[in-house]
Amino acid sequence: QVQLVESGGGEVQAGGALTLSCTLSETVFMIVAMGWYRQAPGKQRELVAQINNGGGINYADSVKGRFTISRVNAMNTAYLRMSNLNAEDTAVYYCNTRGYASVHSREAFDYWGQGTQVTVSS
Repeated sequence: QVQLVESGGGEVQAGGALTLSCTLSETVFMIVAMGWYRQAPGKQRELVAQINNGGGINYADSVKGRFTISRVNAMNTAYLRMSNLNAEDTAVYYCNTRGYASVHSREAFDYWGQGTQVTVSS
């Protein structure tokens, strides 16, 4: 069963930094996009950052200039470097990836990681 394996969450003081990683457990034909979403208590899940297979990147306005997403294609891995963290960044962070399992796939897959908690203390 294909899985997205996340790591790197934890607790950090305000102003600190963390790096999250996300790896797809199997090699697939094409990854269209990999990204990170987050969900804080009582709030809807929101897009944090996304990188597509053409190298295009989107960031939420609230993290621009502080977060950096990157991807190592050969390892099916994406990273989210988070710096200058503040209390509003506290949330469960979920990795997401979309793509095609094989050249014959008619539908794209859409996988989610299990989520990793990021807590920023003041």
